[in-house]
Formats: sequence, C-alpha cells, structure tokens
Amino acid sequence: MKAMVSYAAASAVLLALLGAVLAVVYTAGVERRAIVLSALVAFTTQLVAFAIVRLTAEKNLIAGWGLGAILRFLVFGVWALVLVKPFGLPSAVAMISLAVFLFASTLVEPLFLKS
Repeated sequence: MKAMVSYAAASAVLLALLGAVLAVVYTAGVERRAIVLSALVAFTTQLVAFAIVRLTAEKNLIAGWGLGAILRFLVFGVWALVLVKPFGLPSAVAMISLAVFLFASTLVEPLFLKS
C-alpha cells in the first residue's frame, strides 16, 4: 500500500510539472483543458497499471508489465479515436500531452516496485 501511495504522489507531482511545461507551449484555454484532461486520464491509467504490476509481481512481473502496456495502448487509442472530439479538444495537444504523461510516469514506475 505504501508503494501505491508513494507512486501516486510522485506521479501527481511529475504530471503537474510536465503539465506546467506543456502549458507554456500551448497557451489557449482549450489547449490547457486538453492538457488537464490528458493528465487526469494518464494518472488514472497509470494507477491501474501500477496496481496490476504490483499484484502480479511475485508470480510473473513481465506479464504484469505487459498487461499494463496493453492497458496504456488501449486507453491511448480510445482517447484518440473516441473521446477527444466529443470533448471538443484539439487532437494534437490532447495526444501529445497524454503520450508525454504516460511515458514519463511509466519511467518512474520501477522505482516503486521494490518498496
């Protein structure tokens, strides 16, 4: 449980920092809304993926990571093909920000697997 809370806190800080950097580049209100919504989608997805890895770590860590990767790809695809347009978000900003958030928070995931 401690690892999950630590990972959630670290991911939240990381996503906030990256969101601030993206907000410097994308300044329009609708672009910033795309960044915020992408951050929320990424945060939720990453917490679920991390929980999967933690639950499968003892028996088959690679299978857990594989399931997490599949989950990330599915979320990315659904976000791109189904949800971006109905929310009225600019596609490029929504996809770039989600990709950045998912990639960066995936990189810090291994730091919290042992705790």
